[in-house]
Amino acid sequence: MAVFVSPASAGRTEVGVLGTGSSLPERRVSSDEVADVVGVERGWITERIGVLERRFSTQDETSLDLAIGAARAAIDAAGVSPTELGAVVLATSTADRPVPGVGAQLQGAIGAHGAAAFDVNAACAGFLAACDIGRGLLATKPHTSHVLVVASDTYSRYMNPADHRTYPLFGDGAGAVVLGRVPEGEGIFSVELGTDGRLAHYVSGGPQIPRSTAPAPAGDHYLKMAGREIAGLVREKFPELVNDAAKERGITLGEIDHVISHQANPRLVTEVARTAGFEPEQLVITGDHLGNTGAASIPIGLDVAVRDGRIRHGDTILMITFGAGMSWGRMLMQWPSAAFSCPSRV
Repeated sequence: MAVFVSPASAGRTEVGVLGTGSSLPERRVSSDEVADVVGVERGWITERIGVLERRFSTQDETSLDLAIGAARAAIDAAGVSPTELGAVVLATSTADRPVPGVGAQLQGAIGAHGAAAFDVNAACAGFLAACDIGRGLLATKPHTSHVLVVASDTYSRYMNPADHRTYPLFGDGAGAVVLGRVPEGEGIFSVELGTDGRLAHYVSGGPQIPRSTAPAPAGDHYLKMAGREIAGLVREKFPELVNDAAKERGITLGEIDHVISHQANPRLVTEVARTAGFEPEQLVITGDHLGNTGAASIPIGLDVAVRDGRIRHGDTILMITFGAGMSWGRMLMQWPSAAFSCPSRV
């Protein structure tokens, strides 16, 4: 098991979120509709996992399309031009095709022609990994003023309609942030990323890269999950990540204003947050109406909370994530005074 902790060191450039954005498919799919597809009683899905509905992309909507929408919203919110971006870091595990990367295509689509662009794949934990990369670029490259970090996933394409335990969990969406320099004492305080590759078999799926000209077995691209084992890992690691973040910063759980967790399962997220010692009002939940949007779930939750007016200058925000690999991570930050705020989108 490997764990990487990246604290904000004394004298180092302070980096924070200057703008947020998100993009969702228009198609809403209720849990009653999903129940009919997977063959369970209506009401079972909402009762068991807490998802009321989710968004599914159409055949014409791609991970790139959603990424473009989220990126443009975040850039507008930050009040910057695409030409001011020094890098575009795209987190996804559902790229539309292996080559070229979604990040490179996104860079071209939004006009960030001077930016380096690449993809990061840490599955659902990809957003925090991408943020830490973006923070590092800003801290070590003085001529880079802004970095765009986007997470976009379309897991509905990889769900098996016959799998009643996995199919109801997921939805599609994208979220984005623009990172930039912020006043001293604000922004991202620390990031911890961890992986235990011995547990990689807990989640697998996606199109198999051909090793021969023989066709892949039917249904081989569907996502497969060891749900019980994953839930056990979340229950074990969530309080550890919370306590490590609070101890490192020297704060109590009550001083954390908002907890934005990966929305693996809204019922599970609520349970582990309560067990860790958080009050319901500290928790940002989006999975009840969006499902598990993969790496995008945390930046979508952040964007929702910002645009709803929940997050204000000086608020302390803890983000916690889990992903295939198995990977996990946490990021603690203070919402900066330089961050843009705007009214809710309809």
